[in-house]
Amino acid sequence: MPGLTQTLLERRSHGTLNDYITAIAWSFNGSLAIASAAGEILLINPETQAEIILQEASGQSIDCLAFSADGHYLAAGGQSGQLLIWSLNSPSHPSTHPPIHPPPTRLPYPRTWLDRLTWNPSRNELAFSLGRYAQIWDAEAAEIVATLQFENSSVLDLAWHPQGQHLAVSGHQGIKIWHRDDWDADPEVREIAAASIAIALSPDGQYLASGNLDRTLLVWPFDSDYPWQMRGFPGKVRQLAWSDIPVGQAPLLASASDTAVVIWRKKSDASDGWDAQVLDLHEQRVNAIAFQPGSTLLASAAEDGWVCLWKKAQQATQILEGAPQGFSTLAWSPNGQWLAAGGQEGEWLVWKQRNRGRGFG
Repeated sequence: MPGLTQTLLERRSHGTLNDYITAIAWSFNGSLAIASAAGEILLINPETQAEIILQEASGQSIDCLAFSADGHYLAAGGQSGQLLIWSLNSPSHPSTHPPIHPPPTRLPYPRTWLDRLTWNPSRNELAFSLGRYAQIWDAEAAEIVATLQFENSSVLDLAWHPQGQHLAVSGHQGIKIWHRDDWDADPEVREIAAASIAIALSPDGQYLASGNLDRTLLVWPFDSDYPWQMRGFPGKVRQLAWSDIPVGQAPLLASASDTAVVIWRKKSDASDGWDAQVLDLHEQRVNAIAFQPGSTLLASAAEDGWVCLWKKAQQATQILEGAPQGFSTLAWSPNGQWLAAGGQEGEWLVWKQRNRGRGFG
């Protein structure tokens, strides 16, 4: 394939769980957690390749997984209706290799499928979905500190503002934004004609993006009720990712719909909209997209069995393989040195940046 001349990442480790990989999460200190539809949770040190099974297969899917910002906690939720929270900063037997972590805290929510959770980026507060509600768990106090009612539908996505002071919750006909200093106050509302199924705040906190069921993408300045609207997608807009460095007037925004990845660049005039570039290489549905931290290298994982690396979010420079039946998810490590991806047949793979450079542009 023309242009695919660079080897940016090299495979370092791989393995297989009992069912497709549902979620991957990295901690700031480089630990990697992987979950499967069979209910397994695997903790990996990518440098030493040491593995710890935090949870064996249960037959009930784990669907969401996230480390707290300080790496002290790992939260997971899924089909069982239990919110699981491990404390990872103080293993019960630190002299053992690998260490043995104490059992998780379990918050039971019978007959509820927990499929969305996200940690506050500046505090050990966990937001998670519960049908038409979202709740906030304070890990330090070990208590629920807020219950937020979305009302219009089940909660479809959650996102904290990068400064940690606001929580955005999306669903049918809009996004509601609560301020953590007063959870009881009425939320701000961003109205949408259809359902908002994926939301993402830019790392600089300036923009809020919503991928929608009606094949549109909306982007608001965070302090404005008036969005830009992008149309023409082949299907619902299921995935969003922002770069963490600005390109011109704003960070880059990547969106995925069906087989297409579209990159959005803010026009130079503050009041103007966004220019689009379609990255058209995948042959089947794109299931995950993510920018390498500290660069504009974009990774996209699809059901065609390819993870594509797009230099400067423009040109495909390497294709990673290892999941012949398709990739389901991917995630970069916070330092940008590692990329992990999971497959439809339970495959997990970890690649490392080939050289010592900070990023690939």
